[in-house]
Amino acid sequence: MLDGPDQGSDTLLEVNNIEVIYNHVILVLKGVSLKVPKGGITSLLGGNGAGKTTTLKAISGLLRSERGEITKGSISYRGERLTGEDPAAQVKAGIIQVMEGRHCFEHLTVEENLLTGAYTRRDGRGATEADLQMVYDYFPRLKERRKSQAGYTSGGEQQMVAIGRALMSRPETILLDEPSMGLAPQLVEQIFGIVKRLNEEQGVTFLLAEQNTNVALRFAHYGYILESGRIVMDGPAAELRENPDVKEFYLGMSEEGRKSFRDVRSYRRRKRWLA
Repeated sequence: MLDGPDQGSDTLLEVNNIEVIYNHVILVLKGVSLKVPKGGITSLLGGNGAGKTTTLKAISGLLRSERGEITKGSISYRGERLTGEDPAAQVKAGIIQVMEGRHCFEHLTVEENLLTGAYTRRDGRGATEADLQMVYDYFPRLKERRKSQAGYTSGGEQQMVAIGRALMSRPETILLDEPSMGLAPQLVEQIFGIVKRLNEEQGVTFLLAEQNTNVALRFAHYGYILESGRIVMDGPAAELRENPDVKEFYLGMSEEGRKSFRDVRSYRRRKRWLA
């Protein structure tokens, strides 16, 4: 567990009681509230379909592309309200999302992919080249593969490209969606280790959505657990890791020892957490 910023102080991003509906009828988020402190790593945890990606897209302004909309609540960044209607405005404000599944430009080289992240910058070629070298310092593998077409790189390399491309925009906050998806455990550790370094050395704030609760709570400062579109639990990562319910339902352990998630009925989880 990392020692991080106090969750109640110096809040950079705040989501206040938002409700999200898709296609005017499908209620996905139901009163979700969370705070992301400046300089912290905050985890948004939960199973598939819990609402993690929708929460990130509500912040980054990508809901409308999928016929989604925020119908209640508000989102603020540095104390100013975000409308959620213009993703480009969020990028200019310092927020960028790394999408689930990497989404590289397959026919461009690794280096060309990285440079697309600097498209909106106006600080000159020298600054862009310096940041490109910084990305290569964090991801040496990308420097080795810089002339390769991104579509012919591995899943781990594409995840590195996606994070590196985000860094090229000089973000203050990165919304990182399922960085461990489809990666071998060793690569997952490597990716999260780099996230930790970027947070400590570059001061990048992270809000990451992740199903791999074990690894997320080892690297995060604070965590929120989503279930069926609601926040059912939150707290410092170290406390969540020791919480009996989290151990049983997300880390696969109980007082009787390790057990399968399939052995646990959903209604028991909801009864214990939402009572």
